[in-house]
Amino acid sequence: MRNDALLTQLGYTVTKSAQAQIQKVIDNTFGFEHVEKHLIALHDALKAHISCVALSSSKDYFKIKNEAIGDEMKNEVAEMIARWSQKYKIEIEKVPNKNTYYVKGYK
Repeated sequence: MRNDALLTQLGYTVTKSAQAQIQKVIDNTFGFEHVEKHLIALHDALKAHISCVALSSSKDYFKIKNEAIGDEMKNEVAEMIARWSQKYKIEIEKVPNKNTYYVKGYK
């Protein structure tokens, strides 16, 4: 049931394939029990900047998508993500040539 709530909070429809995907992502996220509570808070904070936390379609990770408009706003969102990562000791990896980050897990 926890996975269904997480899917819903991230804006996904609860389907068997979505449930299977999120379980793979959770299993692949080191220290997920620490990361989980902070993911939703970040997701909610990013919405105002047209950005979000989502499930990666290519790797078994949560991803943070910085889709802010304009360089200044993109930089602000990137700083927000970096501060979040540092504050909660969550390892992220920037995807080359994109404004996207993979959430690797608790440091």
